[in-house]
Amino acid sequence: MARMTNNRVNSPKQPTAEADSSVATLTELHRSFGTTKVLRGLDLEIRRGEFVALLGRSGSGKSTLLRSLAGLDRTSPRELSVHGAVSVAFQEPRLLPWRKVQDNIALALANGPERSRRNEHARNALEEVGLEEKAKAWPLQLSGGQAQRASLARALVREPDLLLLDEPFSSLDALTRIEMHRLVTALWERHRPGVLLVTHDVDEGLALADRVLVLEHGKVAAQWTVNVPRDERTDDPRIWSIRTEVLDALGVETGSATTTTRTGAA
Repeated sequence: MARMTNNRVNSPKQPTAEADSSVATLTELHRSFGTTKVLRGLDLEIRRGEFVALLGRSGSGKSTLLRSLAGLDRTSPRELSVHGAVSVAFQEPRLLPWRKVQDNIALALANGPERSRRNEHARNALEEVGLEEKAKAWPLQLSGGQAQRASLARALVREPDLLLLDEPFSSLDALTRIEMHRLVTALWERHRPGVLLVTHDVDEGLALADRVLVLEHGKVAAQWTVNVPRDERTDDPRIWSIRTEVLDALGVETGSATTTTRTGAA
């Protein structure tokens, strides 16, 4: 992978003309906990409007990478450059049970406009995810899928340039996951942030992403560009070919006699 630029910039949302610019660049990123090396010189660039899926076995460094991008772990300007606002939707919705749903969303704008405008933005975000009627509900009154919708609304209300999704659908049933995939795709197409989705589900990554990465031993070990239209991916043989390669990169035996490579495109 080519060496990236290394200037850290935190700037406002860029104009549409720069829609193909970088929102995050990692250059030789190292992270260790005690004597355990988690990220080992990782290079990665995420561009504005790009949807990237990150897969890897447990312990490969996915969560550490996400925490670094979210600003939750300290990194040097030489290693990480982030342009614009960053929001995260976690595996658990993490809604405050003592605040109503709208107030949970408005909290993401605590340092933003006056309170009346924060509430207006929160209501608009809830409407986008189909939860406007739940604005005055308590979080414990929401179903699992509704709580994740609220989590997405909270992440999107800031109009982020980079949206980080940390396995947000893993605890949902199959039908709700399909609904959430459609919702996330629609919201991404509308707002066009750069997206990094951390997932253990190969099929989920292939259904949603423009680019699929496999993290291994703290580095990007393989990546694929997915050019198949999203509404054609279910039965397209190019997707099944990439799927076999991704599983191979993850060390999963597929039983296929086809020789695979560690990079590819469709």
